[in-house]
Amino acid sequence: MFDGRWRHAVDRTTKPVGQALVRTGVTADVLTIFGLVMSVVTAVAVGSGHLVYGIILLFPTGLPDLFDGPVAKAAGTASIRGAFFDSVADRVSDAFLFGGVSWYLAAHHDGQLVLLPFAILALTALISYQRAKAELLGLSAKGGLMERAERFIMLGFCFIAGAVSAGAFVPALWVFFGLIMATAIGRFVRVWQEAEGPVRVPAARPARVGPARSDARRRAARVDSRWRTWRETRAQRGATGVHFVQPQRADQPLGRWRSRRQSVLASRSGRIWRAR
Repeated sequence: MFDGRWRHAVDRTTKPVGQALVRTGVTADVLTIFGLVMSVVTAVAVGSGHLVYGIILLFPTGLPDLFDGPVAKAAGTASIRGAFFDSVADRVSDAFLFGGVSWYLAAHHDGQLVLLPFAILALTALISYQRAKAELLGLSAKGGLMERAERFIMLGFCFIAGAVSAGAFVPALWVFFGLIMATAIGRFVRVWQEAEGPVRVPAARPARVGPARSDARRRAARVDSRWRTWRETRAQRGATGVHFVQPQRADQPLGRWRSRRQSVLASRSGRIWRAR
């Protein structure tokens, strides 16, 4: 939701911060690694039962993901490699965070509730996959209730609820699960509707032709042209009833043989006539 509606406002806010971080020598990869390390620290704090520390540690865990893009743009180092590294680090960070939540539930609640964070993590991975697959097919799957920024905020609310009352943590996680499921279903329906219609097959690119294949194609085209001329002549002769012989070119072998034979016959007839 934030990515679709307030992306430009967020970019205007984070751009000066990214430029300031570049001047201090901080790179986008350093921020990504820092956020990944902080997710491990947050998971340990939450799993050990310190939800208040988990709330505080969520800020250094999520802020690097907010500023690594502006830092890469300000430094002129934005690349496909960096985007790939950032996406993989986000998935690993989510796994650590919800692993810490499962650890907390296993220690302080019923053992079967451990499956709830894993269900949330599975839906989170599904949402990311839907967007990646849709963009690969030339469609758009951005937006929704619970993108990454919203998921961090909602997880913080769950930690606050658990810190206020231990019994409120699980209901907050169920609300989190419902919002995640609504986002996944909404993206699926949106991509399904956008993908209606005939499949667009990309035009095939012409293959490179070598010298030998080029000569063979020219010869085939020449033979096809002669064959087409013969068929047209036959059709014209059958339609008009006029039978004529197409003149043979003198530069062809058969034409040269005919012209030489006619000249020899003409000269022999002349000698015989003079002898008479």
